[in-house]
Amino acid sequence: MDWYEASVELGGELQRVQVFVMRSMASGGAFHRAYPRATQQALLEGHEHAFDYFGGVFHRLRYDNLAGAVKKILQGREREQTARFIAFRSHWKFEAQFCTPGEAHEKGGVEGEVGYFRRNHWVPIPQAKDLEELNRQLRAGCQHDQQRRIGDRSQSVGAGMEIERDHLLPLAEEGFDLAEVSFGGVDGRGCVKVRTNSYSVPLRAGTRVQVKVLPAYVEIWHEGQRVARHERCYSHRQEILDLEHYLEVLERKPGALAGSKPLEQWRRQGRWPASYDRFWQQLIERQGRQQGTREMIELLKLASREGYGRLEQAVSLALSLECWDAAAVRYLMVNDSLKARQADPVEVGVLARYERPLPEVVHYDELLVWEGAS
Repeated sequence: MDWYEASVELGGELQRVQVFVMRSMASGGAFHRAYPRATQQALLEGHEHAFDYFGGVFHRLRYDNLAGAVKKILQGREREQTARFIAFRSHWKFEAQFCTPGEAHEKGGVEGEVGYFRRNHWVPIPQAKDLEELNRQLRAGCQHDQQRRIGDRSQSVGAGMEIERDHLLPLAEEGFDLAEVSFGGVDGRGCVKVRTNSYSVPLRAGTRVQVKVLPAYVEIWHEGQRVARHERCYSHRQEILDLEHYLEVLERKPGALAGSKPLEQWRRQGRWPASYDRFWQQLIERQGRQQGTREMIELLKLASREGYGRLEQAVSLALSLECWDAAAVRYLMVNDSLKARQADPVEVGVLARYERPLPEVVHYDELLVWEGAS
């Protein structure tokens, strides 16, 4: 197993990611997965995704002296391993072996795999909306590489993986708990501090919450329910704010929306399309700044339940029809659920005797030619 660094265009922005790779010495099959940072949590999560990909757990895994696994290098191949890594190994029941420091040739197979995968799947620089989409691309690349043959081997990588799968340890019924759990309180800004960063939550100030830190996300739980989920920020002293968490407050103080930091972050993330601004401006011109903004906030609250994609489609359609009414947008968002169910036909039976032909009005034309008519 190893880490390497690569470049990717995520959401139109060029970024560097750390890539977890696990390669089988027998079949030559390999699994790659990208993370923002090579943390211990990412290391452990990468293992679980790799085990799922291979369909089992290898009896022995070989590593560099990773900080997430090794606490102290001892004599020879002996290592003092971190407590969490020992617990993880015990859960999945595999043995860990560590390379001699500075002896990269001891894991030459995985080094060669990194070079091959770079040339075939990281050139040109891949593009993706987010890390989840990128990792779907990487997994597809791993599956594509199962068709190749390594060196003079007579069988493909995929055929070798099928053979070795019968010799792997079975997967555990449940995964290892990867979350780093802590507890905190909601401050006056509606945020929970996690390490040095602050993450917004839709809860009152003073509420006690449980925080789960994962490799790519930070989750905030209250009374057994997840109330907020943010992409994990690896910078320091940052505020990560979700506009949705402040809609109730902004409805009482609509003037604060235009210059709010949550709205600014939504704009940077591409979650506030230009069509919202055009429609919002029309609401203000028709109803005034305060009421027009409240109408826009009401639409956002509806979108939090129905989906923001539906709101964007409804607003775009309303703009194309030159309709500046929030009620019309609300109707367009939920019109699928408003369609009345058509009644099933029923047999009227004996009631058919009461059927009468529809009345005709052609006889009224005779009045037009009546001699007494003026």
